Amino acid sequence: MTMPLEIITLPCLSDNYAFLIHNPASGETALVDAPEAGAVRAALSERGWGLDWILLTHHHWDHVDGVAELREAYGAKVIGAEADAHRLPRLDKAVKDGGTFSLMGEEVQVMDVSGHTVGHIAFYIPAAEAVFTADSLMALGCGRLFEGTAQQMWASLSRLAALPPHTVVYSGHEYTQANAGFAVTVDPGNPALQDRVRDIARAREKGTPTVPSSLQLELDTNPFLRAADSAIRAHLGMEDAEDAEVFAEIRKRKDNF
Repeated sequence: MTMPLEIITLPCLSDNYAFLIHNPASGETALVDAPEAGAVRAALSERGWGLDWILLTHHHWDHVDGVAELREAYGAKVIGAEADAHRLPRLDKAVKDGGTFSLMGEEVQVMDVSGHTVGHIAFYIPAAEAVFTADSLMALGCGRLFEGTAQQMWASLSRLAALPPHTVVYSGHEYTQANAGFAVTVDPGNPALQDRVRDIARAREKGTPTVPSSLQLELDTNPFLRAADSAIRAHLGMEDAEDAEVFAEIRKRKDNF
């Protein structure tokens, strides 16, 4: 029987997350995003692991700043989007939307999830039932539209929403409690959201990460995935609008929240 991949949620900087993916059978380890080197090196040292691969979702400094030091220290190879290669650290493997590659014996599917940035990608590992979304789909939120359009982000979120609902969503920041404060303003009658708000408060009181989350939980509570929901549409006075228009209004409200 194949041993499952081990995935470690690793707090970095003030509110970022990176993720270590370890194959116990082969002893290989990959990292998704590298906000800083120190926290990653400490986690690897504590477990006695090396670092073989670094997977990058997008070019923002708080996702790539640790790459140079980690590559130097461990000889890790870097994987990122071909479309973003001009502003990422040097890539050893450039990947495209719709492509796949093998990582530690498992298939990884590459998804373009542009919106927060253009060229942002997510990594979906079906065998691990895991998707690494960074600043596209986030816990109870989505990334601010720094480069892409609302239409692009809605298309990206719709692709992610179509993954199996039991998929675990590994996103890039501990923004969940702030996102919850906004979510209840556009979806006030959602009992699942109210339950989640309470769960988030308890977790943060204990210093427990709220990332990862399940896709099903996001589908039930994340307003950025729920533009088709009749209650949200009624609350916004947008019953007849296109889904992407409703999403754009929700995103605009969050920007001004």
